[in-house]
Amino acid sequence: MIKCIATDMDGTLLNAMQTISEENKQAILKAQAAGIEVVVATGRAYQEATYVLDEAGLTCPLICVNGAEVRGRDGEMISATPIEKDAARDIAARLAETDVYFEVYTDKGAFTIDAAKAVSIMVDIVLTANPEADREFVEYAAGARLRDNLIHPVDDYGVLFDSEQYKVYKFLAFSFDEEHLAVAQESLSGFAELTVTKSGHENIEITHKDAQKGIALEAFVHANGIGLDETMAIGDNFNDVSMFEKVGRAVAMGNASPVIKSMCDVITDTNENSGVAQAILEVL
Repeated sequence: MIKCIATDMDGTLLNAMQTISEENKQAILKAQAAGIEVVVATGRAYQEATYVLDEAGLTCPLICVNGAEVRGRDGEMISATPIEKDAARDIAARLAETDVYFEVYTDKGAFTIDAAKAVSIMVDIVLTANPEADREFVEYAAGARLRDNLIHPVDDYGVLFDSEQYKVYKFLAFSFDEEHLAVAQESLSGFAELTVTKSGHENIEITHKDAQKGIALEAFVHANGIGLDETMAIGDNFNDVSMFEKVGRAVAMGNASPVIKSMCDVITDTNENSGVAQAILEVL
C-alpha cells in the first residue's frame, strides 16, 4: 500500500504553462484525504515552488532545490544541505569561464546577474518544448519571475558568497549549445563534494553531493514512519533518478525520455494530460 507520493514539478506536476491542472489538484487532494503524505520534490527554490502551489490552492511538504532543503507543510525548515562558500566561488568562476548563463539558488530564493536573461531563457525553454504555445502568454507568465520576486537581480554573485546571511544551495546553468554545457560540466568534475545532474536538455544543476531528491525523500519518509517500499515517486528527468532508485513504485511521465522510462516500474500519461493524476488514482 502506498503511504507517500513524491512528485516532481517541472515537466511532471506542471503543464507547459507552468500551472497545476485541475485533474492533478483534485488527485492530490483525494490522496491527502485518504491519509497519504504527498510531498513535492523539485529543483525549484522554496519561494518559486510555493508560488505555484498557492495558485492551485495546495499545501504540501517540499523537498526543494533537488534536496538541498526540506520544508514542512507550514514552511518550517526541516533540513538544509548547502554548498561551502569557497566551493561556490570556484564554481561561479568556472561557469563564467565557459560562457554559460547561470543562476544561484539560496535559502532566500534564486538570484540572477541578468534579469532579462532570466525571463527570456524561460520563454525559450517553454516555446522550444511547446512551439504551439502563444508567445505573448508565455512571455507574461515567465515575467512573473521578476514581477513577483521569484528571482532577485544582483550586480555580482559575490554578495551571496561573502555574506553569512545566505546559504548557497544550487547553481543552475543554461545553454542551448550542448557542447557548452558539456564543457561546463567537465570543468566541475574535480569537485568530489558536488553532484551534477539535469532537469532538462538545456541545463545542468550543481548541488552538494548529499543534496539529492532521493536522499531527502528517504530521510523524510523515515521521519514520518513510512517505508520506502510504501513510497511512490513520479518524475520526468535525471534529477529524479535518485528517487526512482529508492522507492517501491517509480513512475515516469509519458513525456520523459526513453532512458528515464527504462528506469521506472510504470509509465503514466504526459504532463500536458495530467499524468500525475493518473498515477495517483491508480494507487488509491
